[in-house]
Amino acid sequence: MNRGDDLEDDFVIDELVALSDDEPVPDADFFSDDNENEDDGSAEEEVAAGDSEARTAVTDDEAALAKKRKRREKEKERKAKKRKLAEAVEVVHQSVAAQSPDQLSDFLASKQAKVFSNVTAIELEDMRIPANPMLTKRLGQKSKSTGAPTLLFITGAALRVADVTRVLKDKRLRGDKGGEVAKLFAKHFKLAEHVTYLRRTKVGAAVGTPGRLGKLLCETDGLTVSALSHIILDVSYQDSKKRTLLDIPETREEVFKTVLGGPKVMHAIKEGSIQVILF
Repeated sequence: MNRGDDLEDDFVIDELVALSDDEPVPDADFFSDDNENEDDGSAEEEVAAGDSEARTAVTDDEAALAKKRKRREKEKERKAKKRKLAEAVEVVHQSVAAQSPDQLSDFLASKQAKVFSNVTAIELEDMRIPANPMLTKRLGQKSKSTGAPTLLFITGAALRVADVTRVLKDKRLRGDKGGEVAKLFAKHFKLAEHVTYLRRTKVGAAVGTPGRLGKLLCETDGLTVSALSHIILDVSYQDSKKRTLLDIPETREEVFKTVLGGPKVMHAIKEGSIQVILF
């Protein structure tokens, strides 16, 4: 007996019937191309988002570079203005010493008025430094007495004192017979040491700060004005803050109160035996 299957020979499988009852029936979208399109859309969106982020990053970099460039330009402009102002100030201060004797006298009087702000105009006029002709050469002369220079050079900084001293020690200026050049400032030197040095040394010129020179003139007998003929005020030199000897309140006060304002010095200036020169 031939036992075949129970299906008829011309039986055709129905696709819907062939599916198992346990398997879910796919919907129409399963057989469509929409899923693929959605995936493609997501990929395109991701690419677009990446391009947008890249463009944003480039824009931020360009903005940062622009800011840096602008800062550099502003800094360059600021330095140029500062340099131009410094040059202008330097020219003004250098031109002071080139003025006429009467103008120099007025300049000193204006600085003097800042120190003696509480005195009357008449008293200020009595203390006024008179106009004097140009400095004559005195470095070649040596005083017969110790501690009695013919020239005082007053400047506001110890380093400047050292520089000027080296220049004045040049034999082309003081010759073979010129006296010693005294270097007088408080830094590294005690007042007593300077007094001892001046008492045993014949000096032709003394270079110093107003503070130390004022103390030597007013508080000791180490420095005398018996041979003094010229006092030079170093008004052209400027410190790191672009201030001169007479711009700094402390040094200005020492110049007019303890050096030029000393009784012996002021008396000699009034008589004309000591001339004040602006350098």
